[in-house]
Order: sequence, then structure tokens, then C-alpha cells
Amino acid sequence: MKIGLDLGGTKIEVMAITDSGEEVFRQRVPTPQHDYQGTLQAIKGLVDEAEKAVGETCTVGLGIPGTLSPVTGLVKNANSVWLNGQPLDVDLGRLLGREVRIANDANCFAVSEAVDGAGSGKHLVFGVIIGTGCGGGFAIDGRVHVGGNGVAGEWGHNPLPWQNDADAHHSASIPCYCGKPGCMEVFISGTGFWKDFELMTEKTLRGADIMQLAEQGDAEAEACIQRYEDRLARALASVVNLIDPDVIVLGGGMSNVDRLYTNVPKLMSKWVLGGECATPVLKAKYGDSSGVRGAAWLW
Repeated sequence: MKIGLDLGGTKIEVMAITDSGEEVFRQRVPTPQHDYQGTLQAIKGLVDEAEKAVGETCTVGLGIPGTLSPVTGLVKNANSVWLNGQPLDVDLGRLLGREVRIANDANCFAVSEAVDGAGSGKHLVFGVIIGTGCGGGFAIDGRVHVGGNGVAGEWGHNPLPWQNDADAHHSASIPCYCGKPGCMEVFISGTGFWKDFELMTEKTLRGADIMQLAEQGDAEAEACIQRYEDRLARALASVVNLIDPDVIVLGGGMSNVDRLYTNVPKLMSKWVLGGECATPVLKAKYGDSSGVRGAAWLW
């Protein structure tokens, strides 16, 4: 049995799976906000419950909203800020009495979809999470690729490529929390989608409501989703130009917009060198469960 945990800003989820990927236990608890020791104890409690349910000691993998620095061994870049600067793997290993493998949550998503999800059997999988924020991760032969600085896949904090006047207006009006201008996250996250609609129409709606309006023929909503598709296509084309993955898998709230899988691959060809792009863009098989499954597959 393998245990995976997904440590989010509001909840911690645990899942136990068999070696064949069958889910046998799942539970979640609220994340102790701004409480590092409380977070450690909550994780231990979930591991204890999972092992009690399955009746054996398991391997443990953990996905976090940040990464372990290869230089210091401490957590960095976590939006759950109380994790930053902490030796999380060491502290959890001591608490659980075994090695704990930790990876960025987007990397866990990529691993899950590479092992037995939408990218199963592919050599190089690029996983994209387009939800409240925007994240990315690589899996090579089903294993996480971290990189020498621990930031492989963090393409959401590169500038949106080939920006036009509308993009420049968006970027100037909606700054990225990281402090750098024009990040892809402010354009292609779910938050970026509804903020673009708000910027262009002065109307505040949820993303699902904007999509519903577009389906009903609303011109402003349709223009918003077309801008989003064009921006996502440019963002993904830059990945193809750089590493040419065998498949791109989308997760997060915006991944549920079915028209993306028809329109975006067509638009990508314009921006890929040579004007050809046959890279499949697929919806995640396991949806919101991919992160916790991928953490288990770290072993």
C-alpha cells in the first residue's frame, strides 16, 4: 500500500492506494492555518487513520504548494507561508519514523496523470493546473522531474509570450502576486479568466457564469473565452517550443471547459516553430484526485 497526501491551504487530504492504483481509503481535514506544528500533527493523524484502515505500514508521499530547496533542504515558494523555511521532510520523517518523499503539488499532478492517467505510457508529460492559480510540472517516465533549483515546470511565472495590446492592458491592470509583470498566471488561471471579463466589461461574474453566457450567445462572454483560448494556446506553444512534451494534461477548474480541447490545439500551431503541432492536449483522468494520487506514486 502507498499513502499520498495533498497539503493545501484550506484542507489536507490523504489517500491510500494499492500497487495497481486502486483507492482503498480517503479522508480530509481542515489545514491548521499558520500553524506549522499543527500541520505536522494533522498529517500524522491522517497517516495513522489510513494505516489503521488498511492494516499495514505504508510508504508516504506528500504534495505541497511549494518545493523543497535543493540548496537548503527547506521549503520555499509556498503560498501556505508557514511552511516556508521549514525542513518539512525531516520533521515529518522524524514524526512518522520513516522517510517521507515530498514534491510540488503540480509535479504530483503530472506524475499521477503520467503513471495511470491521461498521459499513461508517455515518456514526457507536462501537467498544467489552471484553477485559482496556475501551475505546471513535468513527469519523465512516470517520475517527477524537480530540476536543479526545485522549480521545474513553474512556467506560470514566466511572461505570457507574444503579447498584444489587449494583453498589455490586462497585465498593467492585474498585477501578479509574485511581483513580476505579465506572468502567465494572471492570464490563464481561472482567476485570470474572470478578472479579464471584469476588466473588459466592468461586470463581476464567476467563471462558470461567464461560460454559461457564452453558450447562450452573449458576445462579451464569447470574446472573453476566445481571448482566454488564444492566451492559453500561446502559453502552451512556448512549452512545446522548449521541451516538446509527448502530451499536455490539463487540471484545475478551467480544465472542465470542454471546448478548450478542440480550439486550443488548433491555435497552438500558429505559435509553434514550423507551424505544426500534433501535441495532444487532454483533460486529466483523475481531476481533483490527481494531486493526492501523484503523491502516493512518488514511491
